[in-house]
Amino acid sequence: MTDAWQRSFWFWEVLFAVAYVATALLVLFDDVTTASKTVAEIALAALALSYLAAGRRLVKREDNSLPAVVYTGVLVATAGTAIFADTTSSFVLFMVCPLLFMLLDVRAASAVTTLVILLDPVSAVVRGGWGDPSLSILLPMTAILVVFSALAGKFTTDIIKQSTARAELIRQLEDSQAEVTRLSHEAGTAAERERLAREIHDTLAQGFTSIVTLTQAIESELDTDPDAVRRHLALAARTARENLAEARAMVAALAPSELASGSLQEALRRQASRLTDETELIVECDVDSPLPSLKTAAEVVLLRGAQEALTNVRKHARATAVLIRLSAVDAGVRLLVRDDGAGFAAAEPTDGFGLRGMRSRVEQVGGHLTVRSGRGDGTELELEVPA
Repeated sequence: MTDAWQRSFWFWEVLFAVAYVATALLVLFDDVTTASKTVAEIALAALALSYLAAGRRLVKREDNSLPAVVYTGVLVATAGTAIFADTTSSFVLFMVCPLLFMLLDVRAASAVTTLVILLDPVSAVVRGGWGDPSLSILLPMTAILVVFSALAGKFTTDIIKQSTARAELIRQLEDSQAEVTRLSHEAGTAAERERLAREIHDTLAQGFTSIVTLTQAIESELDTDPDAVRRHLALAARTARENLAEARAMVAALAPSELASGSLQEALRRQASRLTDETELIVECDVDSPLPSLKTAAEVVLLRGAQEALTNVRKHARATAVLIRLSAVDAGVRLLVRDDGAGFAAAEPTDGFGLRGMRSRVEQVGGHLTVRSGRGDGTELELEVPA
């Protein structure tokens, strides 16, 4: 049975109880012999007790197996005995017919129900013969009851099947929803991992690269230039503190610490100053003022783009001069980073995460990225985000 049927089962049991009590009272006050009343009442009591002992459990289980068939025989026997003892007992059919459709499939239930309904006119013929005056009413009523019970039983069975199908559909939908939730969680986890990979590459890895570069410079200057050593030690300590701040900001899912403590323009100037201190390159930082208002996500993309470009200059370019320009355009803000270094073949695929991660960031905010370079011609990175 479906959950809906289980929840409304009490309604059927109330109907069963009312039908039984009403039939027993009608038989009790019927104008027949005491012996007939006694037999009818015993048969009705046996029917009710057999339902409580076995029928109730079989109906709830929707069991069409051998126990259900055996109980159907008991049901027909007790109902038939009551009806043959007293025709008034035929009111018990109000609970017997629905029970049969609950126990058997539609065809078997229709056949057995027809048999049980025919017991009423048959009992009249047995008692009074074919001349019994009640047959003029019983026969047409029996025909109507047979048709009605078959249709009502078919309708009830179809309703139960539809309810079962709906319950199965709901279960499948719940399973599908659970699967969608699981896949969404996995997709969110993957996206978060990719975000963290970009953050680590764009912040911590670059900071550690700077510290390594400064450490190497300190090793070469340790015995020859104490002032340069102190300057590089101070710069390494500052870089380490900034890396620590970035790590804390990353854990707290905040904006980059450089943006949290100032504007995008100031953050870019600090990046340019750091590159000059670390490499003694000539770094020019040109920033328009004022700039259009940007969302934090767009500012993060511009800052990370500049950091990635400057890291590539530090590690690969062998440049002598770098230009950083942040300017307003019609659709938003444009970042340009140009160096006069060795360059590379832009058409060749690269294994690094930097440019690939940068393109992914830019696409997420609706911007676009252009890289122009050639061997010996330097590199120019142009990144534009909407305002």
